[in-house]
Amino acid sequence: MRRATKIARKGTFEASFAIDRLTLDYEDRFRRRKRFTAEGGTDVLLDLPDTTMLHDGDGLVLEGGGYVEVAAAAEKLIEVKAATPGLLARLAWHLGNRHLPIHIGEDRILLRDDHVILDMLKGLGAETRAVEEAFDPEGGAYNQRNHESYSLAGAHHHHGHDHGHGHDHHDHEHGPDCGHDHRGHDHKH
Repeated sequence: MRRATKIARKGTFEASFAIDRLTLDYEDRFRRRKRFTAEGGTDVLLDLPDTTMLHDGDGLVLEGGGYVEVAAAAEKLIEVKAATPGLLARLAWHLGNRHLPIHIGEDRILLRDDHVILDMLKGLGAETRAVEEAFDPEGGAYNQRNHESYSLAGAHHHHGHDHGHGHDHHDHEHGPDCGHDHRGHDHKH
């Protein structure tokens, strides 16, 4: 078994040097430690210091040399389009306000299926349809491409300082599994 303790971000390594490829869905790309068998049969132990979001095209750096390329698997998603760029921006704002992981394209947004969110989007005038594509959502304003620490919801990086506001912008309920860290700031509901 080959051990991978580092990630080479897409574009920072020569993909042709990859000895194998690992195709993973969104949830399997959010890891710290897990054993995988790549498509060509290479057994890999991912053993990172922190839970990290792996992106399509990243490389797992193998001890002793070489890379295993990470590919984003096709998943069942909802494609969101709008009649105008302004409406698409408004829809993105509403999705971001709910801390949902979303993949933003030039003229569309991709998100995981959620009937409540789908009803909200339709009520706001969105055009939606089911698609099956790779899901590689935005990391958030606090995440840097080369050193990321994501919550599974893609919402907050755990930074432990006050934002300077009370998070009054939320219009959803927070439960214990809301997808982001409440340490370091309070929510006024």
